[in-house]
Order: sequence, then C-alpha cells, then structure tokens
Amino acid sequence: MPALTVQSCDNIQKNGDMTKKMLLTFIRKSDLKLSRWIEKYASFPNSMVDRITPVTTETDKQFLKETYHIKDDWPVVCEPFSQWVIEDHFVNGRPAWEDVSANFVSDVSPYEKMKIRLLNAGHSALGFLGVLYDYTYVHEAVQDSLFSEFLRNFMDQEVIPILDKVPGIDLEVYKNSLVDRFANPHIEDQLARICLESSSKIPKFLLPTIREQLQKGGPIRCSALVVAAWCRYAEGVDEHGRKYPVEDKKEAILREKAHASRHDPMAFLSIESIFGDLISSKKFVEAYETALQDLYQSGVRKSMQESINSFKNW
Repeated sequence: MPALTVQSCDNIQKNGDMTKKMLLTFIRKSDLKLSRWIEKYASFPNSMVDRITPVTTETDKQFLKETYHIKDDWPVVCEPFSQWVIEDHFVNGRPAWEDVSANFVSDVSPYEKMKIRLLNAGHSALGFLGVLYDYTYVHEAVQDSLFSEFLRNFMDQEVIPILDKVPGIDLEVYKNSLVDRFANPHIEDQLARICLESSSKIPKFLLPTIREQLQKGGPIRCSALVVAAWCRYAEGVDEHGRKYPVEDKKEAILREKAHASRHDPMAFLSIESIFGDLISSKKFVEAYETALQDLYQSGVRKSMQESINSFKNW
C-alpha cells in the first residue's frame, strides 16, 4: 500500500512534528523496518487552528433545547472567526480544504508565532489583570478602555516588532480583529479559563517575547507587568479581597513564591523551571520589581496607566 499523510487538527504547537516523533518512537520498539519506511515515505504536516471556544455551560445546553429542540450534552460554542493554516506537505494527494477557507502554506511557524505571541499572550495579560480587578469575562476587561489601551500597547510596542513576516496577513488588521474578538459579549469566555495552567502557557506565550526584546534592547514594561500580575494572581485573592482557586499543576510553588514576594520581590522569578535565568537580567528585574510594587501599592488600574505612560516617554 502507498504511504499516507497523518494530518493533525489539534491546537498543539508543531503538532505534525510531535505526532511523527511520538509515533516513530512507539513503532521503533516493535518494528524498526516499518519505522524507517514511515520516516521516508509518510508525511506529517503541521497545522495551526485559531478559534475561541469557551467552556460549555448549562445555559448553552438549555438554549439549544429551548430554541432548536436539540438535546446535546456537550455543544461546542465558538466565535464567528476561524483560521486554519496547514503545511502543504502531503503524499498521494490531499483534501481540498482550501474550498472551506483553509490556507495551505509552506511553513506554519510564522502563523503559530503570530497567534501565540498576540492572541494567547494577550489573553493571559487580560486574564491576570482582569481577575485581580474582579472582572469575570474577557469581554468585560477588553471593553474597559484602560485594559484595551494596555493590550494595544503590549501588542504594538513589544510583540509586533519582533514577529516574522506572515505571508498573506496584515498584522495591523489581525491585531484589530483580536481586540474585536475579545470584546464579543456573546462568547462569555471566562478569565478563569484563560488563567488555567499558566505555568505551562507563559513560558511559551510570553517569555520568548521578553527574551527577544531584551536581546535587542527593546521595551518590556508591559510584559513585566503581566508577569508581576501573574505573581499577584497566584496569591489567590484579588485586590478587593475576593478569593478564587488557582488551578495549576504547580499551584503549590506558585502560591508559596507569590506570598514570599511580599518581602522578597525576586521570590516568584526564582522558580527556575518556569523562568530559567531571566532573573539574571538587570533590565527585566528592575521593570518587574517596579510593576510588582505598583500592583501592591496602587492596584491594577494605576499600574496599567504607569505602563502606558512609560511608552510616551520611550
């Protein structure tokens, strides 16, 4: 039989490469000859999917039942926007996914980087700051003009300048569409969902941007505030005294270091498994410590305003 293509449709970065690695690792244990044949003839194109899909609620189920007389125990609610980018690396033909608006490209990496650094990191920024300010939903935060201005500053000044060229994408249009998407009140995407398992997200979504900006001597004030807000968030209580659960596999160490940061500002940054050697950067440490003290003393709104003001003097 001819070789086939294994096409990944999940939301994992470099999903095709990961699938190939794991499959071959498994097969080599039982059939080395077959693994060599797969490596030579089969293909595993990477893909990127972008569509906000919040957690299904009982309200969603009831809406379908009452409006359309459909009983569905797990309907998937999603936004109108969708993007599917696929590496055009198939063997023995491929489906015409372009007929349903998929984009076939030679390299998915620039699209992944764009989405992760702008959408995912932007979500995290709204998540930590929004929860601390006692917002519940993403749209509540981004409809607040101060939050929106901070988000745009973060994207304009710190993220977009270090992105690669993305064929067929106008980054200005994409950025504006993100703000509109986040502001959609019908999605009711909870900030708590955005903050889930941040210890596995932030090292991918935000820290690479910080490191690249440090290398080129660029601005990191917004990013530093987001990391500081994560530290404050990890205490499990917002600036109004409301408690909330911190759902993360590293919750214990995050909470411990967050509380310790009240008397040792570098405690949170000392979590090497997350931040690596970032604590050795004098520029970042100074920006982070300033942001953290601002959050402690002045709260979320004034901290964001200080960050915005810093760009006016940049």
